[in-house]
Amino acid sequence: QVRLVESGGGLVQPGGSLRLSCAASGSFFSINTMGWYRQAPGKQRELVAATISGGSTNYADSVKGRFTISRENAKSTVYLQMNSLKPEDTAVYYCRADVRLRTWSGANPYWGQGTQVTVSS
Repeated sequence: QVRLVESGGGLVQPGGSLRLSCAASGSFFSINTMGWYRQAPGKQRELVAATISGGSTNYADSVKGRFTISRENAKSTVYLQMNSLKPEDTAVYYCRADVRLRTWSGANPYWGQGTQVTVSS
């Protein structure tokens, strides 16, 4: 029904930048919140940044001032611009979208497959 496809991960040196993209496809009525989470080895998945359809954003304290989340509603796509990357940003990054399938339905979460981000010299 709904598919989220992420792209843009990879290997980057400390201080470098990467841009992640996540596009939603399928049959649905609307998307409420779209966001990025990450999970490092041995750690729990954590919120990195999120944006609701009205435009407000929320960031984890660890990425404030370095990461920027943005969204193109017409393309059902969310981006994460990551600057000044640190080794501790290394993780699998997952896209999440809270999707309403029909006008009468509530929003349910959908997840992407994840993309690896490795920050290392």
